[in-house]
Amino acid sequence: MTASQNAGKKVYIETFGCQMNKSDSEHMLGLLDEVGFSKTDDIKSADLMILNTCAIREGAEDKVYSYLGAWARYKQKRPGSLIAVGGCVAQDAGSQLIDRMPYVDLVFGTHNFHRLPELIEQVQDTGKPLVEIAQTLPDDLPDTPVVRLNDISAWVSIIYGCDYNCTYCIVPYVRGREKSRSIDSIVQEVSELTAINYKEVTLLGQNVTAYGHDLDPKINLGHLLRALGEIPNMGRIRFLTGHPRDLSIDIIDAVKEVPQACEYFHIPIQAGDNRTLRRMARGYNIDFYKRKVDEIRSRMPDAAITSDLIVGFPGETEEEFMNTIRLVEEIGFDACNTAAYSPRNHTPAANWPDQIPEFEKGERLRFLNAVVSEVSHKCNQRYLGTSQEILVEGKSGRSERLTGRTRTNKIVNFEGPDVLIGQLVNVSITAANPWALRGALKIEAELCH
Repeated sequence: MTASQNAGKKVYIETFGCQMNKSDSEHMLGLLDEVGFSKTDDIKSADLMILNTCAIREGAEDKVYSYLGAWARYKQKRPGSLIAVGGCVAQDAGSQLIDRMPYVDLVFGTHNFHRLPELIEQVQDTGKPLVEIAQTLPDDLPDTPVVRLNDISAWVSIIYGCDYNCTYCIVPYVRGREKSRSIDSIVQEVSELTAINYKEVTLLGQNVTAYGHDLDPKINLGHLLRALGEIPNMGRIRFLTGHPRDLSIDIIDAVKEVPQACEYFHIPIQAGDNRTLRRMARGYNIDFYKRKVDEIRSRMPDAAITSDLIVGFPGETEEEFMNTIRLVEEIGFDACNTAAYSPRNHTPAANWPDQIPEFEKGERLRFLNAVVSEVSHKCNQRYLGTSQEILVEGKSGRSERLTGRTRTNKIVNFEGPDVLIGQLVNVSITAANPWALRGALKIEAELCH
């Protein structure tokens, strides 16, 4: 496929799911840009419509089919346009997607999106639908071009897949086993981002804290953080999402010692009860998790710690659910992503007896969210009266206020001129709610860097 063949053609991409999916979408846009497709935000003008999907919960998968139903009408009104489906639902469903939605032209998986231009070309040449699902990542992970959708912060994938087999999780099935990028390729990518004035990078992986264990010689995320910290003019560094078992002392110490590394840890625990954790096959107990929290807070008392929690896991008793509530209160999470258990194909727990009724799962989720909100509010109140370094990301919704994040990933809204967007500034925190902070730009309005 040559760029001239597609000159003037436009691609629209819709992304569901995690930051890894968002990063994948940026690389899809980069690949297509090289063969002539330009990005559009107007689906009605698109010659190619791509849905990058998530399969982590049943609701996310249902959303895919709902969107595709609507997209069929756009395709009908624009003869010659194509619909492609990628991501985790595509990896799982494969040809079933086209069986159910025959107007879909291309289904491609999580392991072969780097071949997207040639797959599109094949569909264009044959006029026939194509399903291309690779079961494993290539031995040599290809470096792919990227069209960044944000010119302040950037996603950088450092490891793909997951080697754990949690009984509720479809990720190992649709993303495969863990495979780390070389440290040199990551340092080069981040160096290039820094050179064009990106202020922050977020290192991504289904299990980012496992980075490097499969390389020769073995290294860990701490080594990578230290290497990135040596890049001239390096901005902030974040990472997510990891597994508690792989969060080593060396990683924690690297966060403490590398000035650019933000004091923020997202450590999914999933449940606050040992029996539930065993049945989830998480590979740790509550005491182990608490020790990890202590290791962080003994070194960085002001670090933010967030988590993921699932309620209504098959067989979860009321007492076991209350143990999760008590753990949230005891640890004092800065925030939690919460969800009701959703049975997924290819996972053991989906076929277990004692599935919790949807009504009960909903009641537990509402109660948990109320407690999480209360605890988050208390955590945020400790920022009152402090001065925080904020990376200004843009406007807050439809308001004229600026918005940005602290090093600990707290959202802060404040009044200020648009010229500060993309800059690091000092803000005095004046108000706190469970979800965000309010502040006032310091009088001198000096940039932090």
